Amino acid sequence: MAVTKVSMEALRILDPLSSFLDARLKELADVCCIEQVHRTVDPFDLRPIAGQSVYVVRGELALVYGQGSSEVIVGGSAEARHPLGKRRLFSSAKAVTDVQLIRIDDDLLDIMLTWDQVAKHEQAGTRQPAERTPSGTDWGVMSGLFGINNLRFGAFSQLPPAHIDELLRRFERVEAKAGEVIIREGAEGDYYYLVESGRCQVERLIGGVSITLADIKSGDTFGEEALVAETKRNATVTMKTDGSLLRVAKQDFNALLREPLLHGINMEQARQKVSEGAQWIDVRYPSEYQYDRLPGARNIPLSEIRNAFGALDMSEEYIVYCQSGRRSSAAAFLLAQRGYHVFVLEGGLWGGDRLP
Repeated sequence: MAVTKVSMEALRILDPLSSFLDARLKELADVCCIEQVHRTVDPFDLRPIAGQSVYVVRGELALVYGQGSSEVIVGGSAEARHPLGKRRLFSSAKAVTDVQLIRIDDDLLDIMLTWDQVAKHEQAGTRQPAERTPSGTDWGVMSGLFGINNLRFGAFSQLPPAHIDELLRRFERVEAKAGEVIIREGAEGDYYYLVESGRCQVERLIGGVSITLADIKSGDTFGEEALVAETKRNATVTMKTDGSLLRVAKQDFNALLREPLLHGINMEQARQKVSEGAQWIDVRYPSEYQYDRLPGARNIPLSEIRNAFGALDMSEEYIVYCQSGRRSSAAAFLLAQRGYHVFVLEGGLWGGDRLP
């Protein structure tokens, strides 16, 4: 089966990808491919669907369900906007015509959805002035902070999702001039930095000679090693141009990284609480919620959770969930900070059996 690169336009019409900004769609397009499947072939014989969101882009794909029922998904149709098998499991598939598919890793997609929704909180400007994040910062397009590689493998991949919102709030903007030293080799670690604009140069003394190690551009981050490893700075970072930096203090970064404050429960415990009157809150997008919500669940997307402050009953208990637990953890943190009695379904809908 041949593969070709996917376009932003192809991703833009899919749910829940349609919520992403162009910068995010471009990143996703760079790591996705269109898979060409010939007529009569089952595309999942050689490449299973488990752990992936798969979309039909073009052609007709027949899905066979339990008890012999079947359905044909046609690329470009309303049904093809949604990933295969998420609302109803199928036993086999066969290409009725030549078919084009897009496959996206479920874990990657869930990470991106989590950060995307939290970023939209911050851009909405719903905080009081004293609480707001650095004025004018567009978190949704900060490639360093929100870049795919950083979310999956960088320092922020270790951050409990519940603390994302608080971390963004604690960033402080610092204007810097060309030639200004931001970090000096051998100094104690004090801040973690994100370059909002401008460029920096990283240098290290080797054998008494200063060696340039790297250039840092807008969107890149630096300074995490000394904070996480509790060591001194191992390089000097100097501004090459005038620019603007966002920084968060060591104590805040470490506290948010290492001290999760959530109360997680498993499905059995959640079932018991629901029988006693607790309420489900589904914090996914409506396009996800409509197909596999838990019985009685209320849909309050993470990006809208602030609008629920004051509307939810403070005397009630709530159990929030999403696909994996990432978005629900972030929502639970926000609710808990306002005094709500809230629990997170551990592992989300992927973590165990659903309620009947």
